[in-house]
Amino acid sequence: MPQPAHAEYADVVINNYADAAGMRPVVFPHWYHRIRFRCKVCHADLGFKFKAGGNKITMAKIIDGQFCGACHNGEISWSVENCGMCHSGIPGTPTHISGSTVQRLVAPAYKALDQKDTVQDGYKK
Repeated sequence: MPQPAHAEYADVVINNYADAAGMRPVVFPHWYHRIRFRCKVCHADLGFKFKAGGNKITMAKIIDGQFCGACHNGEISWSVENCGMCHSGIPGTPTHISGSTVQRLVAPAYKALDQKDTVQDGYKK
């Protein structure tokens, strides 16, 4: 059976203000941006925090050229008049990261080795 595709950098559903404004949440395809830009472009140069929902992104700020508006200005990429290109999420979906490979790689909590399983000089004793 075919498995759904997952991107290493996942999608970020952003719904800090969308529901309240009567808009669909934004679905930000992180992987799509990551294959084109280094992390520093968005996270250092544009000020995006490394936490879903940690940015106070509003349409006023985007129109003013902040956050997404630095590129989505009608010159570098599509402009804000194309609402459905970004506001494509399911209404009521909370802000979260979806489909990240990293989320599936979380190691189990540390468990100390039993005394009989200790390793000394590279050999299990």
